[in-house]
Amino acid sequence: MKILRLWVALCFLFFLILIGGACSKKVNNATIRVGYFPNITHAQAVIGLADGTFASYIGPCVKIKATLFNAGPSIIEAVFAGDIDIAYIGPSPAINGYVRSGGRALKVIAGVASGGSLFVVRPESNIKAATDLSGKRIASPQLGNTQDIALREYLRKCGLKPKERGGTVDILPLRNPDILNLFMRKQIDGAWVPEPWGTRLLREGGGEVFLDEKTLWKDGRFCSTLMIVGTGFLEKHPDLVKRWLAAHIKITRWINQHPEKARKVVCDQIKAISGIYLPKETIDDAFSRLEITYDPVVSSLFSYAEMAYSAGFLGEETPDLSGMVDLSLLNGALREKSLPLVNE
Repeated sequence: MKILRLWVALCFLFFLILIGGACSKKVNNATIRVGYFPNITHAQAVIGLADGTFASYIGPCVKIKATLFNAGPSIIEAVFAGDIDIAYIGPSPAINGYVRSGGRALKVIAGVASGGSLFVVRPESNIKAATDLSGKRIASPQLGNTQDIALREYLRKCGLKPKERGGTVDILPLRNPDILNLFMRKQIDGAWVPEPWGTRLLREGGGEVFLDEKTLWKDGRFCSTLMIVGTGFLEKHPDLVKRWLAAHIKITRWINQHPEKARKVVCDQIKAISGIYLPKETIDDAFSRLEITYDPVVSSLFSYAEMAYSAGFLGEETPDLSGMVDLSLLNGALREKSLPLVNE
């Protein structure tokens, strides 16, 4: 019996050595460094990192190091520095990062969310039409961010300009919490913001919807959050990226198949991560304006680039984004699940 036990123990030890060797050979004890926001528009990251879905797909031989960010440009700087491998981010900072690096730093490999962007105004400001925006103070989350670009494009199409360009609309780039605070104190007239901040302006600030951005897009679909990967990591570990995408697909489908459960998980996790509690009604309203999807809606990404260029954020030459999107691994994962492929 002792010999048998010893033999079993030796076999098990040998098995562990083989597994450890295989892991080291295949992934070199890799670590995936992930950047995301504690936000409903990053729902797959919030859920998948919390419930272990990503870890189960990646396997025990690879570590996952997740880092929270508050702004897209900070994520891009981390990607440039080689500190982040995969990130959930808005289209405008992704475009800016790609252009700044001459197309070398990153690739868009999947979508995360579509929609979920509102232009909310205070009823007392009497903004009923675009012409009423003249002389008003309108906030956006950050200079050059996705909603800021959309706001500036909307003004341009309506024949208006921001004050810094000789126009009459005062655009104030502010943090989302500051926007809500100033809105409630009646120090700004409106704001173009992502969810759940749009819903919070409506519910907590007594605002009204002037414009839902999806009404400006074909079929009401536009990328609001994307998944990007550092090109160096993609070249070194394509298999790990594909496994991450497979998990991303599973979580996306689960969210859409179990919306009530998903909203509760996201709400609980945001509270656990950031300490911010959002009432169920706020979460429900915000999610109703979002589409959780792995489709990056590529045409809208290129449209955002044109908007950013028109607003003067991408230099003096029209940017070449022809190599920015690579959906081959996403479609490979979809093909293995017998799901419809995504078009570039």
